[in-house]
Amino acid sequence: TLSKGSLAEQLVGFVWLGVEHIFIGYDHILFLVALIVIGGRLIGLVKIVTAFTVAHSLTLILATLEIVSLPGRIVESGIALSIAYVAAENLWAHRTDHRWILTFAFGFVHGFGFANVLRDLGLPTRGLVGSLLAFNVGVEIGQVIIVAVLFPGVLWMGRSSQRDRWVRGMSLVILLFGLGWLV
Repeated sequence: TLSKGSLAEQLVGFVWLGVEHIFIGYDHILFLVALIVIGGRLIGLVKIVTAFTVAHSLTLILATLEIVSLPGRIVESGIALSIAYVAAENLWAHRTDHRWILTFAFGFVHGFGFANVLRDLGLPTRGLVGSLLAFNVGVEIGQVIIVAVLFPGVLWMGRSSQRDRWVRGMSLVILLFGLGWLV
């Protein structure tokens, strides 16, 4: 388990767990795609996902320490709604200036989801807060990697004469998945 070995090994394990959670979380990957498909500068897109990480770090810690609690059904519905909303917003939005605020707000909901996942895995008693922060660092690393990998495609779409079709088509697919998860 992650709590065996030295504290340093435990923290590295939680960083890796955060990266892995992002890479295997198709819902989270679609959320990221919905956030960035509309385009923008790379630094702006990284700021958007970092705002998300800051917010979910707060609720992850508060939920794990049982300071704040929400029913799983509400959390999972909120996550699905956040995916659907961002995808739907892409259908009418042309600027991403506010995306960091929106993503920050949605990050609070997603943090409760991350807390549920970690609780199911069993959390260590030693170095708990450090482990939670390490997990969030891993989530951020995973998100930045995904954004960096997808960014050339986003640039290409932004320069394409079919940009609006690409954005609408991808956003509609993501919207349908989000609504499907909500139902």
